[in-house]
Formats: sequence, structure tokens, C-alpha cells
Amino acid sequence: MLDVCLLGTGGMMPLPGRYLTSLMTRLNGSSLLIDCGEGTQVTIREKGWSVHDIDTICFTHYHGDHISGLPGLLLSMGNADRTEPVTMIGPKGLTRVVSALRIIAPELPFELQFIELTEKEEVIERNDYVIEAFRVNHNVTCYGYTLKVRRAGRFDVERARENGIEMKYWSRLQKGETITDGDRVLTPDMVLGEPRKGIQLTYCTDSRPTASIEKYARQSDLLICEGMYGEKDKQEKAIEHKHMTFREAAVIARNAEVSELWLTHYSPSLIRPEEYMEDVRKIFPNAKAGKDRKSTVLEFEKEA
Repeated sequence: MLDVCLLGTGGMMPLPGRYLTSLMTRLNGSSLLIDCGEGTQVTIREKGWSVHDIDTICFTHYHGDHISGLPGLLLSMGNADRTEPVTMIGPKGLTRVVSALRIIAPELPFELQFIELTEKEEVIERNDYVIEAFRVNHNVTCYGYTLKVRRAGRFDVERARENGIEMKYWSRLQKGETITDGDRVLTPDMVLGEPRKGIQLTYCTDSRPTASIEKYARQSDLLICEGMYGEKDKQEKAIEHKHMTFREAAVIARNAEVSELWLTHYSPSLIRPEEYMEDVRKIFPNAKAGKDRKSTVLEFEKEA
């Protein structure tokens, strides 16, 4: 199962009760962060989660409201006695940007490893995640992310027997282990059926609607998408600054056939997002106005 917490929902500047943009997920002892706006480490603690186990941090882009919380977070992770490496993923220039921010956090007890995105679409495998990064349309280079958790097929006794695999190896292969037995290499696909439906979460902020968002969000269990503006009279402003309205996010959710939509990254002028949700739900009924520390658990589909 995948624990999901929308840590902060603010865009541009923090407000009382609304920190800047960030998302955290937890899977099998590993914690992943997307963006790290001001207040991220505070809202993690308010949630009751820990910064210690964050091993992957993805950045959509390098505007201050998405990365300004990083130096303090790194210092806290170091003070929490973390020694394992932390991998950072983001658009080209990531190493330079983080190095500049680390002027106030020059010495850390763990290594930082960088993966810089240069293509329009890239796939990275980390721990038990498949991370799909895709370019969106903002006024600087910006990416959305889809997180996938694979689910192996059911154990197939007949397939195992047809491949001449002894029973003593079945359990290890079912758990995903590759085994060398003399001259033979035994792999999990030799005992498993077709992969089953996994878990899929898509996260996108700071963009106009794009085909790439619909493509990568398709049939996601949850789409967390920016809704900078809820007001109908803000359409031109959204276009000018390359942001999205509530209704535009709802159209993406409907077209991509996602299971649920959470809106986030609100304009500071948008004090009560819920007031604008009626029109949104006419387009996509299962839409929610995100709020700081809104959480859920995404689980594998139950089978008969």
C-alpha cells in the first residue's frame, strides 16, 4: 500500500494554515518527496511523519515556492542522524541549484545524488517505485510525475512445473528473487502469471493543460493537480501566467479517467477553495479541494 500526504497546498506564498507546495509518499519503509516549499518540514512533523526516511526528492521546477524549504529540511535530516544517500530528481540545472541553496547547509552526514532530467519524458526506477517524469507547460522548464507501484502476477503452479523448477525455489521466486542453480538462472516470470494492476499516483503543478498530463495521468488512482484559480474571471490570468483553473484540472481528470482528483497549489487570493467546487464536480464528480496534510492510503485492487 502507498501512504500519501499532501503536505502543503499553497502557491506563491505561505498563508496561516496553508504551507507551500509539497507531497510525501511512503512505501515499504522508503519516503519520497515531490517539491519542498517553505514549511515542508514543519507540516511533516504536524502530520506525525519523520524526515529521517526521505531517500528521494523530486522537483517539478525551481521557483521558490517549490524548493525554498530544502536547506532547512536537509539540515534536519542530518540532525536526525541520517547517513544513507538521498537521491534528487529534477530538471536540468538541479546540481547547480541545490549547491547554491546549500551555502547554509554545507556539511551533511549523507551524500546527495543527482538525476537531471533532459528529455521530455523519462522513466526512473527507485526502490519499489517506477517514477515517470513528463514535461508540462509553464514559463520555466517544469515536469509532472507519475508514481507507479508494480504488482506481480499470481503464482502459477503449472508454469513452475512446466519450467522444471523445484518446489524449494518457489517461495523465493514468488518474492521476486533471481536464483542461480548450477547452469540455470531462475527468474520470477518462470513461476508467475501476468502482472496485475498496480497503484498509480500522478502529481502536476504549475502548468497549462497539456496532452502529456492526460497521457501520464490516465487511469491513475489519484491525480493531484494544480488549481491556481477557482474564480471564473481568472481564466485570462491563468493563461498569461501558465497556470490552471479548477475547471481545467477537472477536464483533465475526466478525460484521463482517473479515480479521484485533488486540487492544490492555490493562489493566495483563493481563501476558501471549497466555494468553487460545485462547478468542478459537474465536470468530474470525484473531485476534492486539497488542504494541508490531506491524506489517503492507496491499496492494490481487491481480487475475488
